[in-house]
Amino acid sequence: MSKMLEIGAAIEAGKGKNVQDLIQAAIGEGMKPMDVLQGMIDAMGAVGEKFRTGEIYVPEMLIAARAMKKGLEVLRPLVVGESGATVGKFIVGTVAGDLHDIGKNLVAMMVESQGFDVIDLGVDVKAEKFVEAIKANPDCRVIGISVLLTTTMPAVKDTLSALAAAGVRNQVKVMVGGAPVTQAFVDNIGADGFAADAATAAGKAKELNKRLN
Repeated sequence: MSKMLEIGAAIEAGKGKNVQDLIQAAIGEGMKPMDVLQGMIDAMGAVGEKFRTGEIYVPEMLIAARAMKKGLEVLRPLVVGESGATVGKFIVGTVAGDLHDIGKNLVAMMVESQGFDVIDLGVDVKAEKFVEAIKANPDCRVIGISVLLTTTMPAVKDTLSALAAAGVRNQVKVMVGGAPVTQAFVDNIGADGFAADAATAAGKAKELNKRLN
């Protein structure tokens, strides 16, 4: 069994320590950190598909997610270590009412690997907290809003409204991503960019950053 298959199996089984050990072994054998990361993303995608089709349930999904996070702890400094000079600041958070963070964490890591100084606000981030972060970092040009539940999608529009009311909306470009998000939704609420996945988010962040610099 290849190392990536082993890592995928360990993620699905929820064996976080095994995931960490296998990542270190894979890197030791010469695998590139970004290739390992992509393999982990694919493995977690397969777990998500099993959840969608009813092959596994919430407990299994949660233990896989925790194992994925353990792996990211090891991989993050290796991926970020490949970055060059800082190109700007990037504020990111999961929208109010939503506690999902794996997608956000992947985006933060990928964006940081592209040279951004990432300010991670965490999960369940109220609109006011985004406003405060922008005011505290007036040189920030891009923010990312993650949303993983259809029930919390309205909070994205509320956040944009709060930015406008606080007079900071024109200071930043806003990109939105997450499982239920589409380009049509982003266009409808007046956001500036849509990222379908973490890799796309990194490129989109650089594109949006250039528009305001």
